[in-house]
Amino acid sequence: MLLPGVAAAERVDILALGDSLTQGYGLIEQEGFVPQLRAWLAERGVDARVVNAGVSGDTTAGGAARVEWSLDATIDAMIVALGGNDLLRGIDPASSRESLAFILDVAQENEIEVLLVGLSAPGNYGPEFKAAFDAMYPELAEEYGTLYLESFFAGLMEDGALPEDMGEFMQYDGIHPNGKGVARIVEGIGPHVIELIERTGVPAFEG
Repeated sequence: MLLPGVAAAERVDILALGDSLTQGYGLIEQEGFVPQLRAWLAERGVDARVVNAGVSGDTTAGGAARVEWSLDATIDAMIVALGGNDLLRGIDPASSRESLAFILDVAQENEIEVLLVGLSAPGNYGPEFKAAFDAMYPELAEEYGTLYLESFFAGLMEDGALPEDMGEFMQYDGIHPNGKGVARIVEGIGPHVIELIERTGVPAFEG
């Protein structure tokens, strides 16, 4: 029996829309981002279902193409972590921005809270490309009123930058994190996900 004034915890449903980093490329299932995030939340008394909508190789356009059917009536919030494959393909940042805006439009229409995870472009595409790409995430977050995290790898950063030697946290390809790296990533993104859950108004915390 609950004490007067204490709400029962309800399950909050979160869609994690992303690419191979979200999907858990190269990892056994329990070491992937979504299972580790679920466990991290459960340890903190949060009743959450995190749906793995990560697709290896997906671009922002791919995410835009599938966001509407990925969102069912149960979803309360969404993590959007896309753009790495846009960089690998050298896609025009204006096109990436349009795709991300479409995803945020769909979320807004469905009254779904969003955590937008950003990304920084390397300098090899030139300063104009980098400036446009890097700016689209915080600018869209401000425009749509979403939560914003500057990088999926924020939990691995030291003094705002990734350490030079990432071998301890990465798979052999040097692109995808290993289980230990994912654990650190979850430590970095977890508090932002809790803030996202609080925005939904769903009482997902015990007690």
